[in-house]
Amino acid sequence: MSEFDVGRSKRAREAFSLDDIAVVPSRRTRDAEDVNLNWQIDAYQFEHPIISAPMDSIASPESVVTISNLGGLAVLDVEGLWTRYEDPSEAYQQIRSKLHDNSVLQKFYSKDIQEALIIQRIEFLKSAGVTVAVALSPERTLQFHSLMSKAGVDIFVIRGTTLSAEHVSTKSQTLNLKELIYEIDAPVIAGGVASYKAALHLMRAGAAGVLVGFGGGASHTSTDVLGLRVPMATAISDVAAARREYLDESGGRYVHVIADGSMGKSGDMVKALACGADAVMVGSPLARATDAPGLGFHWGREATHSTLPRGQVVEFGTVGTLAEILRGPSRVADGTMNLVGAVAKSISLCGYTDLKEFQRVEIIAS
Repeated sequence: MSEFDVGRSKRAREAFSLDDIAVVPSRRTRDAEDVNLNWQIDAYQFEHPIISAPMDSIASPESVVTISNLGGLAVLDVEGLWTRYEDPSEAYQQIRSKLHDNSVLQKFYSKDIQEALIIQRIEFLKSAGVTVAVALSPERTLQFHSLMSKAGVDIFVIRGTTLSAEHVSTKSQTLNLKELIYEIDAPVIAGGVASYKAALHLMRAGAAGVLVGFGGGASHTSTDVLGLRVPMATAISDVAAARREYLDESGGRYVHVIADGSMGKSGDMVKALACGADAVMVGSPLARATDAPGLGFHWGREATHSTLPRGQVVEFGTVGTLAEILRGPSRVADGTMNLVGAVAKSISLCGYTDLKEFQRVEIIAS
């Protein structure tokens, strides 16, 4: 790995974003219909590796069911509008009308989370017969994980701007993921991380999946506010190496690597899978759906922070339904529709038949 001097006291490692790399086809091609995109984590199997991010602009209880019925894993944010308001339609309307005003987000997200609404939303998803996946921040995990375990959640996602195996606070109880994960009777996906060591710590803590990146994507401003940035191609590759080491260390326990951030177009998803990701968590493409609750407006949880927002509301407009964005047909040539079809087509053009094989594909940096 190349390193460079940054002045006299620091060295920096060379890293690559997804824009810096490309996938190289082999001499053999296949029919896209022969590609198997099935992805399985623990006992839960899905028809493709595209996960909808736990963002209120994408995930209402109804849209979670829609995305799930289209073959993917959809995650509901149980710290979002749907667990603070019985009917959040007024909040959505005002957020859309005040595009660059974070105080509107702060106002609506300052309302207390209601346990009764958490249970109500989970029961709705269970009654629809879909895999129930919910997201918590590290700060809220200790407060709500027992409630959701009792409600019968299938998959827990602990998602923060950055997450370590032990989240320390002098004002509240320390979150020790190793202890917590073994108390939860469900697979836990945790992140984000950007390094080999951080990922290995989460794997050793018992995570079934590790989120690579800081989420938020097109709507976050973490670089401007905190100076944090993830060159995703390098980060995914590093975490995939940690997965390989942990697989040997644990005697065969496989931990899934999930790219979470910079997944703006289908080509980004293809390159993330080529770098070693098992699945991708997607935000902005799904926010463009006419049946997404944000109606073409997009924001993440980091934008709602009461004292230090690290994101904003972004207007993308709409291009089609969730079904069209995920499954096609596409009416545009920019990689924002028929995401599943694009991933299958790329894998077939490179001569592979499934996701795990495709991780061996050649890539180039430019």
